[in-house]
This record gives sequence, structure tokens and C-alpha cells, in this order.
Amino acid sequence: MEYVTAVPHPRSQAAGPARAGRVSLAVALSAGALGAAVTLLATRQRWAEGTATVAGAPFSLTAKGSDVTGVPAALAIVGLAALVAVFAVRGAGRALVAALLALCGAGTVAAALLGVSDSSALDEEAARAAGDTSATVHALSHTAWPYVAVVGGALILLAGLLALRYGRHWPAMSGRYERGGAPRPRRTAAKGVDPDRPEELWKALDRGEDPTGA
Repeated sequence: MEYVTAVPHPRSQAAGPARAGRVSLAVALSAGALGAAVTLLATRQRWAEGTATVAGAPFSLTAKGSDVTGVPAALAIVGLAALVAVFAVRGAGRALVAALLALCGAGTVAAALLGVSDSSALDEEAARAAGDTSATVHALSHTAWPYVAVVGGALILLAGLLALRYGRHWPAMSGRYERGGAPRPRRTAAKGVDPDRPEELWKALDRGEDPTGA
């Protein structure tokens, strides 16, 4: 009795990486764009609040994320640019841009976490309100917005990691304009036909010839 070993079709073998590339591309684009938007939104919200003593009375102070640190917003913008640039390069260039995207996400997470315990922005406001450079803020507390920025940074990091892992399967912006890497042959007029004389073009069509190419 003979046993026949099934040989997988090359097309089915290539379908796996192609499908993974499409899925990872969709996830990376969504995660990167959403992460940048969430981070930028979070940095515009109130991160910290506290009180300072001004003229012997408590004075409430607040600080937005951009007042505490400008790093998350800056890295979110760079990460968004890197996400777009991933599709403009190939090979080693794509890997470098993907690594930059991942670093932007990691940096955003780190900067947002450091901002949770940063009181320098409120201390400056306290010194300004009290007219005393040694004045500091009391009863310091933070909102949930720094952690929202952490989530945004994590999404950017995810996009970068996906680009590093599956980026080689993603298309490039210029791919649809290429024709197998070879220039297309120029079309030449049919033999004996003057393209500047319409009557000869019609005669060529009557003979079944193509007056616009060989």
C-alpha cells in the first residue's frame, strides 16, 4: 500500500505571512494614531493640584500636563510622524523608523509616570502667587490624566513593536507605482502612419492596425 504525502501549496504557505501582515498593519495604524491622540489630549488636561499659603490664607493651584512636562506631547508628535514614515522606506530604513516609533512610545510612558510625582510646576506657581521664591505647594495630589498618557504611550509602543516584527510584510507608499522594477516600453505609432495626419489614423483603423502602438 502506497502512502501519498500531501505537499502544501506555495500559495497557502504565503497566505499566513500575508494575513499576519495585513492584521498587524491595521492594528499598528489604529494603535499608533489612537495613542498619539490620547497622549496629546491627556497633556492638555489637569494633572496636578495643591494649595499654597498666600498672605496667610490657602490658595488653590492647578497644573496641566503640558505645564508638568512637555516630553509626552513632543514624543507623541514624533511618533505619529514615524508611523507615517514607516511606509515611505523599506528594508533597514523601515526597521530604524520602527525602532524610533517604539522608543517614542517607551519615552512617553516613562515621562508620564515621572510626571505623576513631579511638583516643580506647582512649586513655581506657588512661588509666583506668594511672591516668595522659597514658597512651595502643599497637599499635592494628581488626577488620572497622567495615567491616560501612559496608556497612549503604551499604544504607540505597541505600534512600534508591530512595525519591528511585521513591517517587512507591509506595503510601501511607492509600491503601486512600480511595474516589476522594469521600465514600461514606449508605444510607437504603426509603421507608415503619420500621427499628425488624422486621415492616416482612420485608414490604419480600417485596416485593423493600431495607430497608437506597435
